[in-house]
Amino acid sequence: ICITHLAQIAAFSDHHYRISKEESEGRTVTTIKALDQKEKTQEIARMLGGLHVSETTLKNAEELITESVL
Repeated sequence: ICITHLAQIAAFSDHHYRISKEESEGRTVTTIKALDQKEKTQEIARMLGGLHVSETTLKNAEELITESVL
């Protein structure tokens, strides 16, 4: 298991999960979601470019994932 905020590391994952938390009615709720390949690419693009995912960040994410295959 590796927990990271670095897209360059996350691209090497065999399984990718997105962990998020939100506050509701004074309680913090944490959720974990297993991502498929398309969602993994979107998440890595978000890690690279912030909330706005552009075509460029998607292409960069795809390249990172492709290059990470050992």
